[in-house]
Amino acid sequence: MSLWRLLFGVVVAAVAFVSSAVAHEIRPAYLQIDEMAAKRYKVVWRTPMLSGMRLPIVLRFPESVRNVTGPAERDLPDSLVQTRVIETDGGGLAGERVEFVGLQATITDVLVRVHLLDGTVETTMIHPSEPWIDFAATRSPLAAARVYFVSGFQHILLGIDHLLFVFGLLFIVRSRWMLVKTITAFTVAHSITLAVATLGKVEIPALPLNAMIALSILFLGPEIVRVWRGQTSFTIRHPWIVSFAFGLLHGFGFASGLTSLGLPQGDIPFALLMFNLGVEAGQLAFVGLILLMIAALKSIEIRLPRGLELMPAYVVGMLGAYWTVDRIVVMFGGVA
Repeated sequence: MSLWRLLFGVVVAAVAFVSSAVAHEIRPAYLQIDEMAAKRYKVVWRTPMLSGMRLPIVLRFPESVRNVTGPAERDLPDSLVQTRVIETDGGGLAGERVEFVGLQATITDVLVRVHLLDGTVETTMIHPSEPWIDFAATRSPLAAARVYFVSGFQHILLGIDHLLFVFGLLFIVRSRWMLVKTITAFTVAHSITLAVATLGKVEIPALPLNAMIALSILFLGPEIVRVWRGQTSFTIRHPWIVSFAFGLLHGFGFASGLTSLGLPQGDIPFALLMFNLGVEAGQLAFVGLILLMIAALKSIEIRLPRGLELMPAYVVGMLGAYWTVDRIVVMFGGVA
């Protein structure tokens, strides 16, 4: 158990230095291009907002492209949407490059979806390291599957609050079988709410949701202390039930990474499946890494003072409390 405590202390101490902004999901930008007629396209360009400011990413088309209609802007709570119609010379966008100026200075990706008249749908993810897209290559359905899978994988690995909750659960379970039940319950629960939220069946406002997710982390702190003190509670006896309940909540948080893209309804089932598989792969990779680290260190005997052994649980509680207060302040119009 001492190794668990030491590792937990190291990880939590590192998380303590992460700003509250990192605890919020990083939402990608979204570009949709629909071919309306030969050489004519409808363009929808959606850029996320960060702390009330639009990310400084500018869409740049080649010189052969001209606007048929000027950009019509629409403000959303978490993004700014521009819609326009463009025309091209020559053979349309085939062989052309569209650049995302300023993307290289951010940590934001861009999901690009192109729908052509012949029914071809191309989906790709653009990263800051290569802030452009070339329309020469034809992408297969496997490429689109990879885009959504990787997006889900990255979403959970960048979701510090989600990972901290899963990590805290590991210190409440007392057997391998209970660990399997607890992680499975969390997976089933957030898969359910991820699906219903993405399909538009249920919707929870983002600000209250973020506050409740932070509160779930705060909840774990006292429970971990009880475990270390040899006490018991409903959570300690039945961690899989608590995991399922809070998993429903976290699933709505995962859904924000997909619904914020504004995908067409026809694309959502396939995107949902691959995104969810990516989330599960990321979660299992995280849990597996922690268990491997414990196995690698099991031969080391380290004894810490009682105060230091209990400190990680209090740090988890304080992080959960800080994020809860911070998000409540934001929810009621304060400054983050």
